Amino acid sequence: MPPLTDAALLQALEPVVASQLDRHLTAAKEWLPHEWVPWSRGRDFVGKGAVAWTPDQSRFSLPVQAAFALNLLTEDNLPSYHHELLRRMGCHGPWGDWVRRWTAEEARHATSLRDYVLLTRAIDPVLLERDRMATVQAGWSADGRDLLRSLVYVTFQELATRIAHRNTGLAAGDPVAQRLLARIAADENLHMIFYRALVSAALALAPEQTLVAIAEEVAAFAMPGAGAPDFLHRSLLIAEAGIYDVRMHRNDVLVPLLEHWQVLTLTVTSAAAEQAQRGLMGHLDRLEGVATRYERRRALRRR
Repeated sequence: MPPLTDAALLQALEPVVASQLDRHLTAAKEWLPHEWVPWSRGRDFVGKGAVAWTPDQSRFSLPVQAAFALNLLTEDNLPSYHHELLRRMGCHGPWGDWVRRWTAEEARHATSLRDYVLLTRAIDPVLLERDRMATVQAGWSADGRDLLRSLVYVTFQELATRIAHRNTGLAAGDPVAQRLLARIAADENLHMIFYRALVSAALALAPEQTLVAIAEEVAAFAMPGAGAPDFLHRSLLIAEAGIYDVRMHRNDVLVPLLEHWQVLTLTVTSAAAEQAQRGLMGHLDRLEGVATRYERRRALRRR
């Protein structure tokens, strides 16, 4: 059977999108960003009686500051994500309805997180704004990904982001941050469930084609914030603090989704699908080795 085109997949999956959107709207809870941030902690940065920001004003460790910054810069690139999704899924019908709903929900994340870090003086506001400008101007592109790979990517990305936000809130040691980031993480989880269901439906329609797309995306995956300024340094700080590291990516993102989709035990007939399964198992083995070595070195550094 020849591979399904993006147009054929869009049409075949449209009823699933409609039903999953209905499910999502039933499960989603309204929340108002202005009710989740500590306005009473705010002070002017410039002007009469203002207090300019200095590093000693932040109560947070450098890894938590890095996590706040990277999580927020990732959310800031929403215009690019919206564009890329509409470009693949279209503006009309259930697909377009979903993308616009998703975008409206995601916009709350940057709004509330930025308010929080500015009100609490968690990170340098000047550097944050300059990094935001650079990140949004650089944009984010899904070039090279067809519809299937795009659906797989956003499933992994939503789950990874959920974990990163939740763990940042826990590491911050501030009940307000923990509550806010848990609320954001709950949104991300619902989004992950939506996309996960579409990939499951695609597996039912075109199992081997979807399996290959999953394997390709697992091998090529990079967090959407990878284009943000100082990404590598911030990522290392975040990993060192155990907020998000290779072990979490393997055990808490890849493995649960691969098991949910049952792709490693799927009966396949084509050489491409067999190679994809071997590639997935090999990649998990490699990540296990990387995670183990990193954990040993981290334990030595903490002695």
